[in-house]
Amino acid sequence: MAMEADRVLEQVRAGGLLPAGGSAVVLLSGGRDSVCLLDVAVRLTGGDGAVRAVHVNYGLRDEAADEERHCAALCERLGVALTVERPRRPEAGGNVQAWARDVRYAAATRLALERDPARPPVVAAGHTADDQVETILYRLASSPSRRALLGMRTRDGLLVRPLLGLTRAQTTAYCEARDLPWCDDASNDGAKYARNRVRHALVPALEQIHPAAAANVLRTAALLRDEGEVLDVLVGEQLDERGGRLEIPLERLAALAPALRRLVVQRLADRAAGKLVPGAARHADEVAALRRSGRAMLDLGGGVRAVSERGVVHAERGGG
Repeated sequence: MAMEADRVLEQVRAGGLLPAGGSAVVLLSGGRDSVCLLDVAVRLTGGDGAVRAVHVNYGLRDEAADEERHCAALCERLGVALTVERPRRPEAGGNVQAWARDVRYAAATRLALERDPARPPVVAAGHTADDQVETILYRLASSPSRRALLGMRTRDGLLVRPLLGLTRAQTTAYCEARDLPWCDDASNDGAKYARNRVRHALVPALEQIHPAAAANVLRTAALLRDEGEVLDVLVGEQLDERGGRLEIPLERLAALAPALRRLVVQRLADRAAGKLVPGAARHADEVAALRRSGRAMLDLGGGVRAVSERGVVHAERGGG
């Protein structure tokens, strides 16, 4: 068991997302993955105040107070400063999971920026390879795009996922070897949320079809990310940058292969928004057909619109 804990530590060390001498804000739910991450972060960075933890008590479940106390006791044991957020519950009918995700990332990012605005510590989340498989399968079912198959990134701005190459079984073994207790969230066992249905029904069904199903999903995503780097270069070659914005002549856009045209329009939208704009690519043919004289506009969604001026199109904020 101790050997497995050592392997986990060395694998995370090799990933370079929690370097010695660095600092981190760890998202701590109290579950086994986040408990493993917190202990690993302390060991790799050297501790001594380099790691802080954020726990969000959403107040949505009866066990919330116990989980908060558990996180406080764990942080005291590991010598980690803990910040607890207790946000107001959302109005009925909203997407509770999306709200909870936004709240915890915002809280951790705020703490990181308060610590050092110029060189903030990374914000570390405990997503594992199992979470990656579940995310890819969920997105494949709910989002018709190539991006759905790419999965979560190991690094996304300040956010890092040091455990993404580890399984849930490995984080469990690590906690057991290190005598680190964790809390099990009972809501993860129910069928209320789509992610739970993927975990408890879809993944086991796929593994009955082929025992390496989960590994094959991860391998496919890795191959697509590698190929995506090639596509990114091709997209960049089609775009011109002028005055800090990307643009492309409509004649050139219309002449591109349909797949490349979609990727170019998606890049224009993402760059203008400063974030991903889901679904922008499906407007590619409409963008290519914009009037080439005068000025024309087309809503791409996500608060972004395509703007054609004198035969050249760019994207800017201001759509619906």
